[in-house]
Amino acid sequence: MRILVTGHQGYIGSVMTRYLDAQGHDVVGLDTAFFGDCVFGQNDDPTPSIYKDVRDVTADDLRGFDAVVHLAALANDPLGDLNPDWTYDINHGASVHLAQAAKAAGVERFVFSSSCSMYGDGWKDELLTEDAPMRPLTPYAVSKAKSEEDIAGLADGHFTPVYMRNGSAYGISSHLRADLVLNNLMGWAFTTGKIKILSDGSPWRPIVHVEDIAMAFAQALTAPRAAVHNQAFNVGPAGENYQVRDLAGIVNELLPQATVEYVGKNPDPRNYRVSFEKIHAALPGFQPVWNARLGARQLLEGYRAAGLTAQTFQGPSYTRLLHLKALLASGRLDGSLRWNALVAA
Repeated sequence: MRILVTGHQGYIGSVMTRYLDAQGHDVVGLDTAFFGDCVFGQNDDPTPSIYKDVRDVTADDLRGFDAVVHLAALANDPLGDLNPDWTYDINHGASVHLAQAAKAAGVERFVFSSSCSMYGDGWKDELLTEDAPMRPLTPYAVSKAKSEEDIAGLADGHFTPVYMRNGSAYGISSHLRADLVLNNLMGWAFTTGKIKILSDGSPWRPIVHVEDIAMAFAQALTAPRAAVHNQAFNVGPAGENYQVRDLAGIVNELLPQATVEYVGKNPDPRNYRVSFEKIHAALPGFQPVWNARLGARQLLEGYRAAGLTAQTFQGPSYTRLLHLKALLASGRLDGSLRWNALVAA
């Protein structure tokens, strides 16, 4: 299968392309390269690359592809709050535009990277299935919910969109993100000896390793059409819902000399637990191999091997919001969050 992966230089994308390539697919990446130089460890990804803003993709760019894996986005809630208009433009408007272009180009399957964050404050309910009401609390979550709704209207007998609602990702990637809950807790513990919890520790999160995300997408790409057509799936292993304080405890087990600090006084309103039953039933080839304890150990070993320091961990290389702010402050990006042609020249 010939597959275009948007956002292939991102945290998930740089794992996704390697996984799909290992599965025997012909993989091409498309990225605007905002975070191309935010490399953790060694980056030896041989994926052929198209450097283009996802907002500017046309049907001609997509001809000849069997499928699109759409990961490109402003990728978390604090970044989405920086300028909500950018979030809606890139995460919603560009996603719908890309799906329209893919359909026009004859692409048969469109696998969209969505998010469980759309469930918002669903913690009061039982484990949330894909039919649970959306309660998005941030521009990022709203943009994902709107994208699913609008892309669904494009589905027909020749175009199959699939919505992969990832839990909070974790694990080592060549384009590491420090602003994800388990990655962040381990990073603080390893580099400072303090496990910083940015809330009261009570919020629930479903979590999933970045390699298991890649496995899930690969299964969604090749599954029978009837199993996935125009459907949403919560992506993660059964049982992997944790309160933030429990994740801090797992980190503390590996680094018992570290101390837990509650930096935030108020509970985080983003608080939800989800069911992963549907994805396991529909995609029997999805067999996750990671859990929080294994992932925490991988992170610790990866941070040690890289010699990660507090200065680097807290700097712009691994925190998307800080990196974009640096690009904007330097004038390399303009007010529409595009590369400044004059600076580039």
